[in-house]
Amino acid sequence: MNTHKLAALIFLLFLITGCQQSHLSANKPITNLSANKPITNQTFKRGDHQKQQATLQNETEDGNQSPDSDQGKIDQALELASEAQNYWEEDNLEEALSSLDAAYALILEIETADNSELDQQKEDIRYLISKRILEIYASRQIVVTGPHKAIPITLNDHVNAEIKCLTGPERSFFIRSLSRSYRYRPFIVQELKKAGLPEEISWLPLIESGFNSRALSPARALGLWQFIPSTGNKFGLTRNHYIDERMDPEKATRAAIDYLKELHNLFGDWTTAIAAYNCGEYRVLKTIRQQKLNYLDNFWDLYQSLPRETARYVPRFLATVHIVNNLKKYNIVIDTPPTPLEYKSFDIKKQIHLSEIAKAINVDTDTLVSLNSELRHEILPPETYTIKIPIAHTDQFMTKIDEIKTTYHKTPQPQPQPQYKYTYYRVQKGDTLSGIADKHKTSVSTLASCNNISEKSRIATGKVLKIPGSKYQASAKTASGTNKGKDSKQITYTVQRGDNLWMIAQKFSTTTTQIKALNKLSESRLSSGQRLRIVTGGTENSKTFSKYQVKSGDSPLCIAKRHNMSLDRLLSLNNLGTRSKIYPGQNLLVE
Repeated sequence: MNTHKLAALIFLLFLITGCQQSHLSANKPITNLSANKPITNQTFKRGDHQKQQATLQNETEDGNQSPDSDQGKIDQALELASEAQNYWEEDNLEEALSSLDAAYALILEIETADNSELDQQKEDIRYLISKRILEIYASRQIVVTGPHKAIPITLNDHVNAEIKCLTGPERSFFIRSLSRSYRYRPFIVQELKKAGLPEEISWLPLIESGFNSRALSPARALGLWQFIPSTGNKFGLTRNHYIDERMDPEKATRAAIDYLKELHNLFGDWTTAIAAYNCGEYRVLKTIRQQKLNYLDNFWDLYQSLPRETARYVPRFLATVHIVNNLKKYNIVIDTPPTPLEYKSFDIKKQIHLSEIAKAINVDTDTLVSLNSELRHEILPPETYTIKIPIAHTDQFMTKIDEIKTTYHKTPQPQPQPQYKYTYYRVQKGDTLSGIADKHKTSVSTLASCNNISEKSRIATGKVLKIPGSKYQASAKTASGTNKGKDSKQITYTVQRGDNLWMIAQKFSTTTTQIKALNKLSESRLSSGQRLRIVTGGTENSKTFSKYQVKSGDSPLCIAKRHNMSLDRLLSLNNLGTRSKIYPGQNLLVE
């Protein structure tokens, strides 16, 4: 048995022992296991990672934490954990375990003493490392034992209730959505197989959008897979005046697969990953933390603690999969299902309305719109665009394209939007949107707009809302991003139970050092109800920034080194977390 296997098995034995002890103590969360500390640094061999750590020690010239300091070790451990994730995705399990061993060795060297901030970071990373080691060993076992791609269908009371709903009151919706699925599912299944994901996921759009490529929710989620703008942008979906790739079934499917893979890597089981697809990974992580749940527990342990919509979402998905596998049982028949539209792509640089093309090549406009559903106004953009033409009409298109008249369509110049100075309010039990608006002398519509929610939204107790104050008009410089230093705002934040400096700094895109300096804090301890002044957003006026486009193979650490920045600075400047992923083509601010 090699060193890495021995190290990981010893660590697993430590976890099992710790879990048994914690079970006897009112089910303490796994984050308390580190208190036992039965493993010495020598247990985990670093091997080839010595060179990497030596390299990291050169990053202190700009005044950042030394790698030999506790914070420096935290940063190095995060990098090694990220490296392990990359190895795992490449199916290089030995190197993944080696990176995790080295990361854990660094964590064991940290003495947090009374430093609650470091202690919190240490526990978070220790939790991540232990979770990854168990998942890697579990994945090894799964590969040996046989099929593992399918999502188990649990038929409990919650799922049976959704089956009754979809085959009863919502039967017509289900049948219409099922009929539309025949047009899109063949491509979705093909892409899922390429990515090694369960085929059952191909039914997720039925409950997301009813397989409607232009479905728009009150929360501004759009398309077959219901991406909100920020998540769509994160996974490479372009959105501008002419196109919104969230409405393109093929592009949105690939983005959804990337997102679901990321969620499955994070949570380890598909039902929890699907729940996070609906309400966001941070909400699920918060629920796990608040409930002090072991990460090996499944979705049903979270069920009662999740928002009602998400709590129904997974049972509804499982009900859908069960029904489509038993159509005869539920007497569901699709007489003439549609077939996927066959097409050929052409690159064209000419602004033309789809109706003009349809007329020229004698095809139904709706067919062209369906094939090119990402076009927001059914008109081609001024730059080169790849248009999809029904395969039976490609010859006509090639002969007629020069004759089709150009449609001039000016992009409206965006008007400067009024900006607000914000304060923040935590929703109390019994609060309503209208009550909060009245209390802060604003309108319900303005309050809803500032928080990207519907005026009819129910607001959960504990949710933090932005409260608009006095208006000011954004200047041209601010709008163009040339004077970013003036975008910073100072707010007052009331410390909540369970808060620490590191969490607050992450929440408001600032640093613990800045918070301590602004509030003249000599230590990191905080007390519930304490009020802190926080400067959020913006950057130093004396600095100028340029944009860097992420290339294939880039990592945050490589980019930071290339531009003589610390990793913390790069992440903070771009509002990224330590676990955030970057993608080729993404633009990052660098010094």
